[in-house]
Amino acid sequence: MGDFNLALVIVAIVVCILVFIFNVYLLVNYQHPDDANQAYFPKFVVVLGLSVAAISILMLPADVANRQACRHAIYNGACNLTLPMKDLWLAIYIADAILVFFVIPFAMFYYEGDQEKSVGKRIKSALMWVVATAIVCGLALGILYGIVGKVDFTVRHLSSPTVNFPSTFSDFSSGQPCIGSSFHQCSAYSSSASSEKTWTMRTTFPEYVVALATIVGSVLFSIFGGVGIACLPLGLIFSFIRRPKAVITRSQYIKEATELGKKARELKKAADALHQEERSGSKGRKWRKNVKAVEKELLLLEEDVKALEEMYPQGEKAETTWALTVIGYLGKLVLGVLGLIVSVAWVAHIVIYLLIDPPLSPFLNEVFIKLDDIWGLLGTAAFAFFCFYLLIAVIAGAMMLGLRLVFITIHPMKWGATLMNSFLFNVGLILLCSISVIQFCATAFGYYAQATAAQEIFGHTLQSLRGIKYLYKYNVFQIAFIVFAGLTFVYYVAFGWRKRKPRGRFQLST
Repeated sequence: MGDFNLALVIVAIVVCILVFIFNVYLLVNYQHPDDANQAYFPKFVVVLGLSVAAISILMLPADVANRQACRHAIYNGACNLTLPMKDLWLAIYIADAILVFFVIPFAMFYYEGDQEKSVGKRIKSALMWVVATAIVCGLALGILYGIVGKVDFTVRHLSSPTVNFPSTFSDFSSGQPCIGSSFHQCSAYSSSASSEKTWTMRTTFPEYVVALATIVGSVLFSIFGGVGIACLPLGLIFSFIRRPKAVITRSQYIKEATELGKKARELKKAADALHQEERSGSKGRKWRKNVKAVEKELLLLEEDVKALEEMYPQGEKAETTWALTVIGYLGKLVLGVLGLIVSVAWVAHIVIYLLIDPPLSPFLNEVFIKLDDIWGLLGTAAFAFFCFYLLIAVIAGAMMLGLRLVFITIHPMKWGATLMNSFLFNVGLILLCSISVIQFCATAFGYYAQATAAQEIFGHTLQSLRGIKYLYKYNVFQIAFIVFAGLTFVYYVAFGWRKRKPRGRFQLST
């Protein structure tokens, strides 16, 4: 039993080191050349945030393994060699909340500050915004915790008389579970409804902070995750359908490139105008709307340029480039089909296990358990993959809605061309939604993750909090997730196969 936990600790340390190294690798390869050898504090925050998000997801499989360490103990208290998972959960999610609401906003305000100002002024300006946010959040949390920071557990008072133990085993039968011929002497389960009472107790402040952060993340997760679970695989599949079928001629290339050049000059003129407005201090609602519109048009222009380069490869290795393009689209098709299988499995599991009461089947829970029987870490790895897939779906959904509706600032992640503010935005989104992903997975895989510390926090406590429990009682977030996934599926079936038409002349709104 001790060796098992020692091995678990060693594995946890090794995984944390590997996660840190992998996140440094992502940062180095995704960062924009303009951020090379500078912006070290935002880079540190990015690596720390990605590490916390990844470790938080991997903690649920670790929680399951930690529970199994005491599977041979007579009672839970007899095993004192397990990891303090509840304390670790609270620590990781308090760190998550601090990063999301304070550290990342400070890093973004500092990074996006006027470069002509001194470092001290940029720090002062960023601190003012963060302190104001901290005061508002602190007051809101304190007031809410003082008023409704309690959990209401429904309990039933049970009692039963006792009788002497029977002298023969013939007194027991399958049809008579309790002793007695005329009535059930131990029929406490048949107590009246009046025996139900509400047991109220105040939750701890860290658990309440985690709960509220989970609610905020659950709203975003229901929207972005629901959209992303459908658009992630379907986007890859329809990208293959819309792929360039053949190489265009040189005259067609020159014509298309000329039009894109005109569009690029229009965007540059619009960006210069917005920069002049920013320097003059007139950064109102119209200015922010125009900035988002320019960002959207710029992203679409970059996609058009990339598509044109695919249709007319140049250079000495043009044939090789075209072959790699064809292979790339085949790879998208394969990944899209595999992703569609995972997405369908997720949606089916939510309906079968969460929305239907009682559940029709444990479904994926049984799959993970059977995989664990084959090899100890196989089910855990599959479980972690399904959780990570939800996080990737959240990012995909945020990108799609940001591009289509422009109600959030677009921060695309591009290999070798991602600025730190885009990195910080996406890390904040991942961190905020990772809490909800874990809570969602702890609920969806409750049979597989039963008796874990995560279930105690995200199951019993969270789903019994006063004022919040009804959101979970009536499966509001799960239903919203399925609805958004269905709407996105209908959208792709209706419009996904169409190629995007070139937009006309771009103008700023007045």
